[in-house]
Amino acid sequence: MFDVNDDAKASYRRVEVLTGPGRRRRWSAEEKARVVAEASMPGAVVSEIARRWQICPQQVFGWRREAQRQVAQDAAAVPTFVPLLTETVPMMKASSPIALIEVKLAGAVVRVPVGTDGALLTSVLRAVRASACEA
Repeated sequence: MFDVNDDAKASYRRVEVLTGPGRRRRWSAEEKARVVAEASMPGAVVSEIARRWQICPQQVFGWRREAQRQVAQDAAAVPTFVPLLTETVPMMKASSPIALIEVKLAGAVVRVPVGTDGALLTSVLRAVRASACEA
């Protein structure tokens, strides 16, 4: 004697109804920006915002990280220095001699007074080198 359980003829024992949004939703840039702006407010709780928008908190953190990266890329794209001028400008004769450091780099001559801020000088020299690479 065979005892066979035929599921095709059996009735359903349990039905599960899923409510809420389905998976793999597409979010527009404006919606993402609204969520990130809400999450960036002082005192904002990301899990509450995520619950309100029906997304997981990790998604909000990911969007916020993506927005910060985008801001950093946009800031890096803005030129910090103006293009170099290749015209020669006659030096003014000072009443007292000024000690200058002369740096020849990438076809340019940079003259800076002794005692110039090292970080500023480094930035200028990097800009000269970068502009020579672009030309």
